[in-house]
Amino acid sequence: MTTTTAVLREMRWWDIDPVLELESELFPDDAWSAGMFWSELAHSRGPGATRRYVVAEDPATGRIVGYAGLAAAGDLADVQTIGVTRDHWGGGLGAALLTDLLKHATAFECAEVLLEVRVDNTRAQKLYERFGFEPIGFRRGYYQPGNVDALVMRLHVQEHVQEHGQETETD
Repeated sequence: MTTTTAVLREMRWWDIDPVLELESELFPDDAWSAGMFWSELAHSRGPGATRRYVVAEDPATGRIVGYAGLAAAGDLADVQTIGVTRDHWGGGLGAALLTDLLKHATAFECAEVLLEVRVDNTRAQKLYERFGFEPIGFRRGYYQPGNVDALVMRLHVQEHVQEHGQETETD
């Protein structure tokens, strides 16, 4: 675990390559492609934006040490991805990234936020539970090619805001 404080900023096209490196390190069996990130970023700017993608940058080195994405449609948002380098696990960076996404879900006027998490990723599940996400079901064989089930979780945004405000939560 590192104690370096990362700086969160909007993800831009020039961040795709370093994010892909981190993505393949963290999720080797089901990593996103460059095309998937390009497609998401295409919907993240301008008056009709429906996406929020953010990176966490180590201010000392400029290295991308985390990233996260959210998609909004109507009053529903979906956490698309969150990844943090292993040397930053346990330092609150995942919580900071999730807090950023939830602020933007509120700005998109979403009532609920959904996400899928691997059933074997208890570390991430505990983070989501701390934020008030509740399990609502499973998607069998969701993560391919490993055929790993996904736990579907939901957060009612207004309840979260009333309970936690918009302050950054940490580990």
